[in-house]
Amino acid sequence: MTSPRAAGLVWNDGIPQLEWSATTPRTPLRLGDEIALITGPDRQCLGIWRNGKRLGCPTRTPLAATAHGPLCPECQTMDRSYSIAADTRLDDPREFAVYLAHHGSRVKIGITAADRGSARLLEQGALSSAFLSSGTLAAARRVERLFTSAFGVTDRVTSPTKRTARLSPPSAAERLSDLRTLAANIDSLDWPDGQTVRALEVVDHTPTYGLPADGICPAHAVTGLAPGVVISGRITCQIARDVYLETSHGLVLTDTQLLSGWSLTPAESGTAFTAPTEPIAAPVLPQDALF
Repeated sequence: MTSPRAAGLVWNDGIPQLEWSATTPRTPLRLGDEIALITGPDRQCLGIWRNGKRLGCPTRTPLAATAHGPLCPECQTMDRSYSIAADTRLDDPREFAVYLAHHGSRVKIGITAADRGSARLLEQGALSSAFLSSGTLAAARRVERLFTSAFGVTDRVTSPTKRTARLSPPSAAERLSDLRTLAANIDSLDWPDGQTVRALEVVDHTPTYGLPADGICPAHAVTGLAPGVVISGRITCQIARDVYLETSHGLVLTDTQLLSGWSLTPAESGTAFTAPTEPIAAPVLPQDALF
C-alpha cells in the first residue's frame, strides 16, 4: 500500500492541519504535540485543485528537495490560470472581505473570501489583523488599490521578512495602535460602491500560534528533505506554514511546504531528527517603516 503524500498545511477552526494528496483525513498539529515522520523514496508534484477535488499531475513530475510547494512549473501555471490571487477569477460571486494584517515590521492589505473567516490570516502568519469591509470581489480589489496608492500599504510581505519580525515582534498594543491608525484613514478615501465598511475589531493571533511576546529564535532551519530522513520533535510554535520543533539539535524551523510531495509515514516515538538543516545566524533586526 502506497503511503499518502503530504500536500501542505491548512488552518481550520484555528488549528493547523497537515493535508494529504489522497483521501487520508487531515492530521491536526497542536502545540505541545510530539511528531515523528519518515520520508519515502521520492518527491512528486501533486497536481492542482479544481471544483473541490485534486487533479493529479499528469506526468507525476519529480520535485527538487528545496522546492517550496507541491507543484511543478506546468501545474503552477495551470493553478494561476484560475486564481483569485492572480486576478484571473474576477467573476467569483461570493462575498469577499478586505483586511489589514500586521506582520511585525510591515502591515499589508489583502482580500479573502468572507466565509473563510480568519483562516487566510492564520495561513499568512498575521500577528494581528482587522477586517475593513466586505462585499463584491471587484470592489474589494478597488479598496486594495486605494490603500496601496494612497498610503503605500503593501499587498505582499515575504516569508523571510515575516520570520525576521518574529525574532523580536512589536507588542500587541503597538500592533493594535498601528492598525487603528491606518484604518482611521478610511474617511479620507473615495470609497467604492460594493464594499461595506465594517466596525473595526483588531485581533491578536499570537496566542493561537504559541508565539512568545518576546519572540522566537530558532537555532536551525530545515533546508530540504531526502529519502528516509526523519522530522521529529515537540511543536513549540506554529505560524502560517512554519512549524517550530524542539529537537536534539535545539529549536528547528520547519517550512511545511518542504514536506509537500513526499510520502510520510509515522516513525517510532523518540526517533532522532535527521532532516538536513542549516544554522540560522542571529540577524541585526531592521526597523522598517510600516507604511
